[in-house]
Amino acid sequence: MALSNAYVQVTGRLGDVFARIADGQAPEKFTIQHLKDLGFASSSFRAIIPLLKSLGFLSPDGAPTNRYHEYRNTARSRQVMGEALREAYGDLFTIRANPTDADRQLIEGKFKSVHNASPITSKLMANTFYSLLELADLTGGAVEAKGEKELGEDTELPTVSKGGVEASTVQHARPTLHYNIQIHLPATKDVEVFNAIFKALREHLLE
Repeated sequence: MALSNAYVQVTGRLGDVFARIADGQAPEKFTIQHLKDLGFASSSFRAIIPLLKSLGFLSPDGAPTNRYHEYRNTARSRQVMGEALREAYGDLFTIRANPTDADRQLIEGKFKSVHNASPITSKLMANTFYSLLELADLTGGAVEAKGEKELGEDTELPTVSKGGVEASTVQHARPTLHYNIQIHLPATKDVEVFNAIFKALREHLLE
């Protein structure tokens, strides 16, 4: 699992930062100068860059990743953030599948123990996580396949015919076979020959 130790002090402005990321073009490299160009000139915002790297928005050298570009699709931004949080803060989701503010003390303690952080630092880490959580949709984590039905005991399968043998509707996963028997009658006008053939069929097949 994972637990990011990246944090920012300007947690109340994280929504603004990600809104600018979604609205603007992706740079070749996300630098401090790019932050300034986005309108975040204060040195307090510089910690945004390592946070973006921990979330998988930037590569180690600062280049925007596919996740960064996907986030710019505002129709999917919240789902993309949800995916990023599940990866970067996986340890927290093993404690609470859907963390709420009531879990804050528990989450601060997790940061404190895993990263040997001070109470102040662990609080900042937790505040960063909760600020990001407001930008995320976690419901997309479990995607159920639609249109697929698992075969059970009462599943009915279509009839299949091949080589003169027809498999009828299957129930309880047990196939029932029907055989089509073709009889080639001899070229004769002797009625007794036909009677003998049909008598034999009746005795050996029907009875």
